[in-house]
Amino acid sequence: MSAAASAATRVHVPLGDRAYDILIGHGLIARAGGEIAARVKGRKAAIITDANVAPHYLEPLTESLATAGIKATPVILPPGEKTKSFEPLMEACDQVLAAHIGRNDMVIALGGGVIGDLAGFVAGIVRRGVRFVQMPTSLLSQVDSSVGGKTGINSRHGKNLIGVFNQPDLVLADSDTLQTLSEREFRAGYAEVAKYGLIDKPDFFEWLEKNWQAVFAGGEARIHAIATSCQAKSDVVVADEFETGPRALLNLGHTFGHALEAATAYDSRRLVHGEAVAIGMVLAHDFSARLNLASPDDARRVERHLKAVGLPTSMTEIPGDLPGPERLMEAIAQDKKVKDGKLTFILTRGIGQSFIADDVVASEVLTFLKGKYPG
Repeated sequence: MSAAASAATRVHVPLGDRAYDILIGHGLIARAGGEIAARVKGRKAAIITDANVAPHYLEPLTESLATAGIKATPVILPPGEKTKSFEPLMEACDQVLAAHIGRNDMVIALGGGVIGDLAGFVAGIVRRGVRFVQMPTSLLSQVDSSVGGKTGINSRHGKNLIGVFNQPDLVLADSDTLQTLSEREFRAGYAEVAKYGLIDKPDFFEWLEKNWQAVFAGGEARIHAIATSCQAKSDVVVADEFETGPRALLNLGHTFGHALEAATAYDSRRLVHGEAVAIGMVLAHDFSARLNLASPDDARRVERHLKAVGLPTSMTEIPGDLPGPERLMEAIAQDKKVKDGKLTFILTRGIGQSFIADDVVASEVLTFLKGKYPG
């Protein structure tokens, strides 16, 4: 490990010959060139980023790469969830090819979850695969989307329905980048942090209940929360890389959440991913209580904590009109967690006791949604 890496918290993802490190800490963008050069032979990089992130971090990253002998070409895309679609994907592919990025060269994702998902997809399909480095700049991407190799874009039929599994060669999570996030974006990322406690780490969820203000303030509590989240995701990914079994637990709150995102046409002014997940996790706990799987007290505990940090916890908090419950059910039925026409949900028996529920009865879900629907 380099001297620079020793100053960072390291989480290792042991996937055999595709194993990689997640480095979490301060100043990693300035040190990125050396860390990348030690792991990737190629000396050309396409940095895929967006117009919001580029003014803050593109120049220092490019300088760090140049110092390490890596020539970088920027690919700057519009910000927002709508960038995860075919036209921006093709534009990014064309620019990467125009930069003559070879199979030993790399695509670097510099941005949040949208950029990471799209750039990972580009790296997986250009020349049938080039090297790939994740440099997540949002809390959500640092604790979730940058780890595990799931990449892709959205379709009018639903979120993340088109993509490939493509593990990165390295993840550099510079905690300093979180200082430029809006309060709303940070809160949205925190929903994914809380998710790890709700899946199978009740002690971590209890720690978050007591320490969330310190996580928001920064410092060691924030590093601890990010590292714990990354380790939790790594453990699940290693056990089930291609989501054929227990990795689906990472989708707690996402089946409802993805349907709500589709219902708002991925309009970030109304709803962003982490907010949808927060509402979805409350709905998942409420639905579990309705099915007598868990206590309603657990659902209220989840709701209280997410409310305390400023996240929405109900569909009534989404601005504007939503399509009817039947339309939400159509989005749920299109979700990728449907297998052989049967609904699959991540439900819970209590805090930190989530499980995969197969053969969930669609009519029960519809009745539940009608009861939760605005108005």
